[in-house]
Amino acid sequence: MASQSYASSGYNTPDSELESIVPIHPTAVRRPEYINVNSENTTYTNEHITAKYFYRGADVVVSDGQFNVTPTVKPFEFQTTRKVGKTGLMMIGMGGNNGSTLCATILANKHQISWHTKDGIQQPNYIGSVLRASTVCIGSEPKTTKEIHVPICDVLPMVHPNDLVLGGWDISSMPMDKAMERARVLNYDLQRQVKSHMTLLGSPLPSIYYPDFIAANQEARADNVIPGTDKQVHLDHIRTDIRRFKAENQLDRVIVFWTANTERYSDIIPGVNDTADSILASIRYSHSEVSPSTLFAVAAILEGEPFVNGAPQNTFVPGVIELAEREKSFIGGDDLKSGQTKLKSVLAEFLVNAGIKPLSIASYNHLGNNDGHNLSAEAQFKSKEISKSSVVDDMVDANRLLYKPPVPGAKGKAVKGEHPDHIVVIKYVPAVGDSKRAIDEYYSEIFCGGRQTINIFNECEDSLLATPLILDLTILAELLTRVQYRDVSSGQVDFAPLYPVLSLLSYMCKAPLVKPGTDVVNSLGRQRNALDAFLKACLGLEGNSDLLLETRIW
Repeated sequence: MASQSYASSGYNTPDSELESIVPIHPTAVRRPEYINVNSENTTYTNEHITAKYFYRGADVVVSDGQFNVTPTVKPFEFQTTRKVGKTGLMMIGMGGNNGSTLCATILANKHQISWHTKDGIQQPNYIGSVLRASTVCIGSEPKTTKEIHVPICDVLPMVHPNDLVLGGWDISSMPMDKAMERARVLNYDLQRQVKSHMTLLGSPLPSIYYPDFIAANQEARADNVIPGTDKQVHLDHIRTDIRRFKAENQLDRVIVFWTANTERYSDIIPGVNDTADSILASIRYSHSEVSPSTLFAVAAILEGEPFVNGAPQNTFVPGVIELAEREKSFIGGDDLKSGQTKLKSVLAEFLVNAGIKPLSIASYNHLGNNDGHNLSAEAQFKSKEISKSSVVDDMVDANRLLYKPPVPGAKGKAVKGEHPDHIVVIKYVPAVGDSKRAIDEYYSEIFCGGRQTINIFNECEDSLLATPLILDLTILAELLTRVQYRDVSSGQVDFAPLYPVLSLLSYMCKAPLVKPGTDVVNSLGRQRNALDAFLKACLGLEGNSDLLLETRIW
C-alpha cells in the first residue's frame, strides 16, 4: 500500500495491528469465488466471466380496446472482468456524520475492533448493507428442491469494504478523529479504540463552498475551502485532487461520492446547464447556477471516474447527463433511501397491490444532526421534499382501477392524474442528535366506502442506516465499471460498457436517476428484483424463479 504523502490527505488506512476477541462477523468474512455455473451459456477464463442471456419481454399494441401481446426474446452477452482492482472512495463531506461514521466502521472491521456496550461485547459488522448482509436465490438442490441462497456479494467478484482506500473533501478542517466525536453516532468505547486509526486519516482536503447553495447556518463550519470564486479553477483543483489521490495510492478506480449537505435546487436555464457544452462554458464563466455538487460531478466525469450523488439536489442537470454520455463515464443517485422513504416504497406498493386505495400519506420527521440543521432552511428542505414526494408515483400510475388517469392537456399537479395527498415535514430538534424520529399516517379507502388508517413510528440512528448504503453504492458502481455487454440481436460485435446512468443503483436511492425518457421505478421490490436479475444474468442464470412450477404440478 502506498505511503501517505501528507498528513491531511486522509488517503490511507494503516495495516492491522489489533486482533479481535470474537470471530469475524459473517457479513465481513472474505470468501473466494465458489459459484461455478455449468452451462453452455457461461464460460470462464482467468480474465472474464462471459454469459449468454435471453431477455424475455412482450410488446403490447392497443387497438380498438384490444390488447395484442407478442412475446419477445432478445439475446445478449455479458462479460465481467474477474479481477477486482484497488479501489478508492473519495467522499465530499468526509468529515460529516456519514463520512466519519463510514471511516470509523470500516477501520473497526478492518482491525477487528470489538467494543463494550451495556448489552455486552459488540463485534464490527456490515449489517444494513444489501450486498454484504442479504442473500439471493441461485437455484434449488435437485433432490430436496430446497432453495440455495448465497450472499449477494458472492454472485460476482466485488470489492471488500475493508479494502477501500479512504479520502475526500470537507468544508470543515476538523481532523477525522474529532469529526467522529462531533458526530456523536458511535458508542464511546468504539470511538476510544478506533481513535488512533482515525487520527492517521488526518483532515479532509479543502472543498468548494458557495454560501448560496447550502443553509447560512453552515458558515461556521466553512474553514477549509478552496479559495477564490473562479469555478474553472475550482474544477481543475478537484480534478488534480482525484488524479493525485489515485496516483499516490496506486489505485485502479476511484468512486467520488457526495455525502455532504443538501443543496438548494439549481435553476435549469437554456444555454447555461441544459447541454454538455453549456455546462462547461458556464463553469468557465463562473455562472451562479453551477453548484458545488455539479462541479464535483463534472470533475469525476472528466477524470473517467464514477460519481454518486447521495443527496436530493438536482446535481445532474441535463448538461451533466449529456457530458456523462459523451465521456462514457458513470453517474448515479439521487439521495440515500434509508428509512422512512424505503418503508413507504414497500407499504404503498403493498396497499395498491392489495386493491386498497391510499387517499393520503402524511410523513413527519425530526432529527438533530447537522443534516437536520441544514434542512431547517427552506431552500434546502425543498430539495428533500421533492426527492421524498415522488416515491409513490409509479405504483399509482400502474393501477388506474383505483386512480383516475390524467386528463389530456393537464398541467401542474393534475398531470399525474388522481393521486394520494402526500405531505412531508422535517423539523430540526438538536436534543435528539442522530436519532431520527419518523411518523407516518396512511389513510386509505377500503371495501364499499370504508376507511383504514395505519400509523407507523420509526426511531433510528440516521447515519447507521445511511452508511451501509454508501458502501453498497460504492461497491456496485465499481462492479458495473467491469461489466460490458453485447446486443447479439443487433449484430453488435464488440463488447461495450453499460449506459452511463447507473439505474441499477435505484434500490439505495430515494429519487433514482434513470436514462432520460424512461420511467422511474420506485417500488423497492421491483428495484431489488432488477438488481438480483442483472447479477444473475451476468452468470447466465434466469432471474426470478418464484413460479416454483415443480411444486404446482405432479
